[in-house]
Amino acid sequence: MAELNVEVERSTGAAVVRLEGDLDKLTASVLDHHLSQLLEERVHTIVVDTAGLDFCDSSGLWVLIDHLRHVRERGGSLRLTGVHGVLRRVLEVTGLNAAFP
Repeated sequence: MAELNVEVERSTGAAVVRLEGDLDKLTASVLDHHLSQLLEERVHTIVVDTAGLDFCDSSGLWVLIDHLRHVRERGGSLRLTGVHGVLRRVLEVTGLNAAFP
């Protein structure tokens, strides 16, 4: 079974979300929960550190895209750092790398 560890570090109006493991169909809801909670707390600047990701499928990518949209609607930003491997390739092939600063 895939596992995803999510660590959230908050500061005033901002947060860093560190991911470790697999972001896929089985674990996307875990990230969705954490990002939704940040939006409810009115955190408008979110950095998602993907350096610890071993894998990301379309379910995980969809959570990132969906929350990017929600954060931007509120005038905020969602950025990705540490992008590598499968996630980097998917973002490049789809052109979504331009959507994520």
